[in-house]
Amino acid sequence: MSAIDALAIRRATPEDLDAVDALFKASYPALLRADYPPSVFVTSIPVIARAQPALLDSGTFFLAEAEGDVVGAGGWSIAAPGQRAGRAGIGHVRHVVTDHTRTRRGIGRALLGRVAADAAEWGVTELRCQSTLTAVPFYRALGFVEVGPISVELPRGIAFPAVLMRRSL
Repeated sequence: MSAIDALAIRRATPEDLDAVDALFKASYPALLRADYPPSVFVTSIPVIARAQPALLDSGTFFLAEAEGDVVGAGGWSIAAPGQRAGRAGIGHVRHVVTDHTRTRRGIGRALLGRVAADAAEWGVTELRCQSTLTAVPFYRALGFVEVGPISVELPRGIAFPAVLMRRSL
């Protein structure tokens, strides 16, 4: 049985906070270390590797589970990251991550497929994402195109290098 055959994707709930936090805290450092300098890495990871309760409660955030373990998470929102007002027809991919010990097994692809289908049901015609430098090839393989480099402003004045990407649905 392949990893994708054993995969279940479901909507997250606020009760999943600890499991998502654990996934983020284990996977973000392992996945991003090679693409960010130590100065950015040590200041940014503690901020981005935390689950956002509002996303878990949104109804548009999903978990991938295999054999009882959370092996991936991700979702979308109308509001742009940072709680900026959204625009009609545009959805924003939020916090997509796969367990760092299970990459390249179709988990991220399955999650993003569910995210895109859900967003389309809500009338979204374009998805945008603020991709980490590490994830650009992943998003590109799923039909996203690069708009250009951006700096994501994190709390405490932390600037996190990323790439704005978009995909039509």
